[in-house]
Amino acid sequence: MPFLSLTSWSLHRLLGPLRWTRWDESTRTQITVAQEQPELLTLLELPATLANKGFASAEVCHFHFPETSEEYLGALKQSFQSANLRFYTLLLEYGDVSSADEDRRTSDIAWIKGWIDIAALAGAERVRVIAGDAEPSDVQALARSVDALRELGEYASSRGVRVVTENFHSLTSVADNCLTLLQKCEDVLGFTSDYGNFKGSDKFEALAQTIPFSESIHAKAQTDAEGFPDADEFIRCMDIAKQAGYEGPITVVYDGTGDMWEGIERVRKLVAPYITSS
Repeated sequence: MPFLSLTSWSLHRLLGPLRWTRWDESTRTQITVAQEQPELLTLLELPATLANKGFASAEVCHFHFPETSEEYLGALKQSFQSANLRFYTLLLEYGDVSSADEDRRTSDIAWIKGWIDIAALAGAERVRVIAGDAEPSDVQALARSVDALRELGEYASSRGVRVVTENFHSLTSVADNCLTLLQKCEDVLGFTSDYGNFKGSDKFEALAQTIPFSESIHAKAQTDAEGFPDADEFIRCMDIAKQAGYEGPITVVYDGTGDMWEGIERVRKLVAPYITSS
C-alpha cells in the first residue's frame, strides 16, 4: 500500500538558507549561492518532527544540507534511524547530464557522484538526478543522458544507493523520453512521477504512462493564490496512481503561499483516503 512521505521543499521557508548550486561560466565550475531563509526547524530535527506527525518517509533537497562533513552526515543518518523514518530520496536540484558542453557534463557527473557518496553516508536509499535541460526533441541530448544516468546508476549501486530520475526539467517533460531513459538504462535507473511537472492537455495521459514505473510520487497540488489546492485535479492524479496499483511513497509537495504546515495538511487530507495511514 502507498505510504505518507514529505519533501523538505514543502518546508523550504522554515529550514534555513537554501544553498543553490549554479554553473559559473567564468570559472567553469559549480558555485553555491545562498538564499537566506529563517531556520525554525533544523534538518537534524526534521525526521522526529515528521515521524510525530505520522509521516513514514522523507525526501530531502540537497540545498537543505547545512554541511556535508562525515560527522554531520552520521548524525543525520542517526536522526532518521532514531525516528524510525525512511530517508527515501536525496533530491539533487542541480546538474545537466544532457549538456552538449563536454567539460560541463563531465564536471556535473563528478559533482553528482560526490552527492551519491554523501547520500550513502547519510543513509539515503535513493538519489534523484535531473535527466537534463535540453529540449525534449534533442535526440543526441537524450542519448547523452542515457549514458550518464547509466554510469551514475552503476556508481550508486556499488555504494548501496539507487539513482532515480523524474519528469523534471525540459528533457523529461514528455513521457516518451522518460520511458526511453528507463528502457535504455534498464535496472540501474528508477523513476519518480511528479503530478505538477507534466503540462498541457496530455498531462494525465503522461502520468498514466510513467506512474506504473515509478518508485515514488511527488504529490504536488495546483494551488490558488491563497494556497488552497485544486481538489478535483489532484484527486484525478491520485486515481491514476491507484489504478496503476502504485504502492510506494506519496510524497506531499506544498510550495504555495501562507503557513507551510497548514498548506501541507490541506494536501495531506486529499492524500489520506489513498494510503494506509494518515
